[in-house]
Amino acid sequence: MRQKTALGILKTGRNVYLTGAAGAGKTHALNQYIEYLREKNVGVGITASTGIAATHLGGMTIHAWSGIGIKDFLSDWDIDSLTQRQPLVKRFERTEVLIIDEVSMLRPEILNMVDQVSRAMKRTNLPFGGMQIVLSGDFFQLPPVVRGGEDDAFVDTSSAWQEGDFRICYLTEQYRQKGGELLEILNDIRDGEVSERSYEALQSRMEENLDDTTDAVVLHTHNQKADTRNIQELKKLEGKSVAFEMVSAGRANFVETLKKSVLAPEELELKVGAHVMFVKNNPDQDYVNGTLGEVISLDDEYPRIRTSGGKEITAYPVSWEMVDDSKVLASVTQVPLRLAWAITIHKSQGMSLDSVEADLSQAFTPGQGYVALSRARTLEGLKLHGFNAMALQVHPYVRDRDEQLQRESEHWERIYNQFSPAKVQELHTTFIDRVGGFAPVASDRIPTHLETRSLLMKGKSIAEIAKERSVTVTTIITHLEKLQAAGEHEVLKRLQPESSICKEIAAAFKKTKDTKLSPVHKVLKGKYTFEDIRLARLFIDQR
Repeated sequence: MRQKTALGILKTGRNVYLTGAAGAGKTHALNQYIEYLREKNVGVGITASTGIAATHLGGMTIHAWSGIGIKDFLSDWDIDSLTQRQPLVKRFERTEVLIIDEVSMLRPEILNMVDQVSRAMKRTNLPFGGMQIVLSGDFFQLPPVVRGGEDDAFVDTSSAWQEGDFRICYLTEQYRQKGGELLEILNDIRDGEVSERSYEALQSRMEENLDDTTDAVVLHTHNQKADTRNIQELKKLEGKSVAFEMVSAGRANFVETLKKSVLAPEELELKVGAHVMFVKNNPDQDYVNGTLGEVISLDDEYPRIRTSGGKEITAYPVSWEMVDDSKVLASVTQVPLRLAWAITIHKSQGMSLDSVEADLSQAFTPGQGYVALSRARTLEGLKLHGFNAMALQVHPYVRDRDEQLQRESEHWERIYNQFSPAKVQELHTTFIDRVGGFAPVASDRIPTHLETRSLLMKGKSIAEIAKERSVTVTTIITHLEKLQAAGEHEVLKRLQPESSICKEIAAAFKKTKDTKLSPVHKVLKGKYTFEDIRLARLFIDQR
């Protein structure tokens, strides 16, 4: 199924399981649907089975979003307690569409509990309280962690899945691996019959057969090995190290969840020559989550990176946010990099990497090998340190279920294609009307900092703009810096802080003889936030 068809089915409001091979564009399709819902003013809950997966969509874990936390079951008393929590009640009240990403890692009892809570919160016995449920994932990737090794621990064995009447949308376009031998190998693994040709192709990528590569990310099955490799490689580099500290805002528990979820470390220590990887998408600067590079300069406020493609980029800080509908609950801001000599297979899930080394000699669960191999875009970009029998295995249930899912997807695609364009539009409009959305007047997209400029011209404050646009104040100040660089001084003029504040911050900059924020923040002993200092710096620079 093509993404366009899947989006069309999603817009009808039916419950959907969006699946497909690694690199088929599931996250992209979800982001398109989220943008559509927000344009229509439809309340959407954005969640995932893990914190790392949640950050790819700017959401939170389903455990936190639903209030179930770490529970294995919900008693009547638990349900009653949850329905007394007003913030949770309001969250469900304003949510009409609930998205749960990476459901391959979700245990069946978790989905049952989400269904149970949703019915109680929405005060109806309809599945999931009548919300549209969009599940996304690929059962060939990492399975759920279960206690005691129970069988049939996949989410689609839950009663909630059975009652949810899900339409299957199995994406078949490939955006990561552009054909070739690697795609054949991955398809063989999915089919459960790795051919002799595929074995030979993998053997040809073994370490002893290849020249040493210096720009590849090494994927390990265990955390300790990846961390040790990165520390060792950084120590080998000569020169002074520079540390970049993460800045956070919001409720402490949400901030801690974000810190554990994002791939950028709380303290990022770099040296010139360090191998790094961008850990967030930023089309404006031509890098994506997984872009590899090397630190070429630390002389300016932020590191200068030369990517593996030869492009030079300054890695400015960016924000990760935990958003509930339109409200930002927490945010963390950091330079979007991590050391990238090595990373765990688990943390690599969802990434596309130009050059990959994988050590699969200690693979211990079905799906690990598939996830590792599918991070690479081509076979030529893959190097193996070894692999065991487990590395190429998939769970028998997953292989059989995949055939069923493909047939179901073809069935729903045939039905959808029978509808005329007018009927499809009617179905889309009916759903939006039912959930209380609206269709705003269409307009051409403009750069995000110019949207901020438009709101500034209407007299709105920084805080008001951040709230209206559902972003952090840090993001808005980044927009202001772009406007200043473009010479928009008159637009910014009314935002200038009091003269005494500007003088005090200017004196701190002069004392540190630097343009960086952290030294100034220390000199001022925390009197002003990083955002206060950045705002004042705009006007200090002008003078």
